[in-house]
Amino acid sequence: MKRAKTEVELEAGRQRRRLMASSGPGLAWIMLFLILPSAVLLGIAFFSSDDYGNPVMPLSTQAFGQVAGYSLLGWDPGNILVFLRSLKQAGIATLVSALLSYPLVFFILSQRPSLRPLLLLFIVLPSWTNQVVRTYAWLELLGPNAPVSWLGHTLGFLPPDLGMAPGGFAVTTGLAYNYLPYMIVPLYASAEKLDWTLVEAGRDLYASGLRLFWHTVFPQTVPGLLSGIIFVAIPAFGDYVVPQLLGGDKAMMIGSLIANQFTETPDWPYGAALTLIMLVFTAAGLVAFRVVSQKVGGAEEAAV
Repeated sequence: MKRAKTEVELEAGRQRRRLMASSGPGLAWIMLFLILPSAVLLGIAFFSSDDYGNPVMPLSTQAFGQVAGYSLLGWDPGNILVFLRSLKQAGIATLVSALLSYPLVFFILSQRPSLRPLLLLFIVLPSWTNQVVRTYAWLELLGPNAPVSWLGHTLGFLPPDLGMAPGGFAVTTGLAYNYLPYMIVPLYASAEKLDWTLVEAGRDLYASGLRLFWHTVFPQTVPGLLSGIIFVAIPAFGDYVVPQLLGGDKAMMIGSLIANQFTETPDWPYGAALTLIMLVFTAAGLVAFRVVSQKVGGAEEAAV
């Protein structure tokens, strides 16, 4: 009995060592590039800043007051507006991505099985290029002399010599374009498992069009949709490249505001406090996503 127990303990020890050997590099990567920088930011956020924006003693909560909008000149709602704009842009980009993804996904599913992987590759392929390059391409497409802006001039939506970029519309377009594959892929994975007998049953009950989709197709694709929402909304909320190039000062988002505190107008404690607040918003979004996914029954496939 004692010998058998020893063998079990030895086997358990070997399993722990194998687990550490396989997961150790990943854990070390997370510790080095995620947890450690976050801990450093947490410390910097509670420092004071000198005349050059560097963190100095004594410890202070002044940076969090700045995040809330308080300064020597009184209260300013600018930061709150930036946060709300970031939430709005991320929400619209996510909605647009979802609306575009459904017809694309079912178009792919309507093709023969041998062609589907190639079509998915064409969708994912643009994301293999640098995001800056893709965003500059949209800057050219939405600039003052671009066909889209010319159409806006013709219809009277835009004043002469102005383009769609920079502006909020350009930011939404850029975000939706850049993160569209992250919505399509999980949605396709769910749609590929559709039980078409339920669709046929809906047709037998004289359902058609939007009603048929809402009651038979949509519930089966909710897990993929939830995963796509989290994959699009969170990175879009903190995106820097798209708002910086396509929005400028007209559509500043939280990513640009944070970057400015470490580059153009240095204030490291302020920038660190903004980063921590953004992380809190992100964590709250993940928790809300988890709760919603459990309620709709998609927690297993859409778990974070």
